Amino acid sequence: AEGATVWVHGFEAEPTDAVAMSLREKGHDAHTVVGDLRTDEGARDIAATVGEIDILVNNYGVAEGGSWESSTDDWIDIYQKNVLSAVRMVHALVPGMRAREWGRILFVSTVGYARPNSRMPHYYASKTALVNMTVSLAKELANTGITVNCVSPGIIATAEIKKMFTRRAEKSGEPTDWPSIEKKVTSVDMPNPAGIIGEPEDIGHLVAFLVSE
Repeated sequence: AEGATVWVHGFEAEPTDAVAMSLREKGHDAHTVVGDLRTDEGARDIAATVGEIDILVNNYGVAEGGSWESSTDDWIDIYQKNVLSAVRMVHALVPGMRAREWGRILFVSTVGYARPNSRMPHYYASKTALVNMTVSLAKELANTGITVNCVSPGIIATAEIKKMFTRRAEKSGEPTDWPSIEKKVTSVDMPNPAGIIGEPEDIGHLVAFLVSE
């Protein structure tokens, strides 16, 4: 909506095409690129397909279950997904931004980087790395025309989050309309002063601001 040409990345063609199509139906310019940014070769192929870009939003990540009993293989795997995937795209796409003396890089972490839970320690550690990387990369790219920022959302009303809390309400015999669920979650389960669960669009507006002129 701000006028950007968008490349939608995914691991499989069908869902990726669906997202791009939904944007084109609204009159926006959107293309797809399918590839595995969890590997060096896959990331290079993705970068070769999209060519020169001005804005890189590293928003791929997974929140996989685990505990302090999780193996080191689990830790390495989630770092490949949540940390090194972003590093690979920085390596591939920042040189072009340097040459053009303009660029925007944004990482997506989680509020859990500062308030982690005891479960999924490997996930929270990997997301904390993104915050650290943001500061380091911003210093590396100072005075180049490239800015680097990180957004760390709290709970957001994505489809999967709504489904999860609706299922919980059904099991406990509580109201299943979203306003009732939202009120309970923000006052009991995950309290916050605003009493609301943010929408994906809220994050989108912030990202759009941070990557703007």
